[in-house]
Amino acid sequence: MNITMLGTGNAMVTECYNTCFVLEDGDKHLLVDGGGGNTLLRQLKQAGFDWKDMREIFVTHKHVDHIMGVVWMIRMICQNMKQGQYDGEATIYGHEEVIRILKEMAEMLYPAKQTCFIGDRLHLVVVNDGEERELMGHKTTFFDIQSTKAKQYGFCMDMGNGGKLTCCGDEPYNECEKKYAENSKWLLHEAFCLYDQADVFHPYEKHHSTAKDASELAEQLGVQNLILYHTEDKNIVRRKELYTEEGKKYFSGNLYVPEDLEKIEL
Repeated sequence: MNITMLGTGNAMVTECYNTCFVLEDGDKHLLVDGGGGNTLLRQLKQAGFDWKDMREIFVTHKHVDHIMGVVWMIRMICQNMKQGQYDGEATIYGHEEVIRILKEMAEMLYPAKQTCFIGDRLHLVVVNDGEERELMGHKTTFFDIQSTKAKQYGFCMDMGNGGKLTCCGDEPYNECEKKYAENSKWLLHEAFCLYDQADVFHPYEKHHSTAKDASELAEQLGVQNLILYHTEDKNIVRRKELYTEEGKKYFSGNLYVPEDLEKIEL
């Protein structure tokens, strides 16, 4: 299994794409979030993916830097189904609010000759807190991260052989996530900025955390591998170096600060 980061930035970045990624296991793929627009399609292409292979999609929450790329995926899927250029089915997962918004936006923006495939071959599936589904052939549990802003879900995927991958969304860890995040083989966590630059980027006022915070958390939770994402882009040229340097002071495991389009073997 591996992960390809299509985007690694927060909502307001211009030097990289908004955070979204693809999990890949053999010929199976899971797209998590879509960033803020149709640049998602370019990122998929640049990463060597065929967008048609994204048959399972999960959307964490309704913020535009996460959901709008998926609105474009709905268009691409439905339009190609109509043209007879898309075989089979696809499924988009999310909590009730996300699925309702996606359905309403599609119906408002796209013609009925395309949206008629929603519910037929394109399935918009509501998942609940604690619900288990099989994604890419792996047992995956969705959980409410108890966001103070928009309702948001993370997920924990059973990787096999006792390993698990946990995605905490784009807000700081909440104690309610402990049973999922603790002892994860891989933990995906946001790091809005460096702790040394908190006075510049004000992460805490925006309910985000720093590279130091996320690294301390991972150490406390017994995580083996930590991936930091959803960052600012003012440090983009030296981001990997700076975030790694700060994080390694507090985390003894393997720390990854990926660039857009970077692939990591899990």
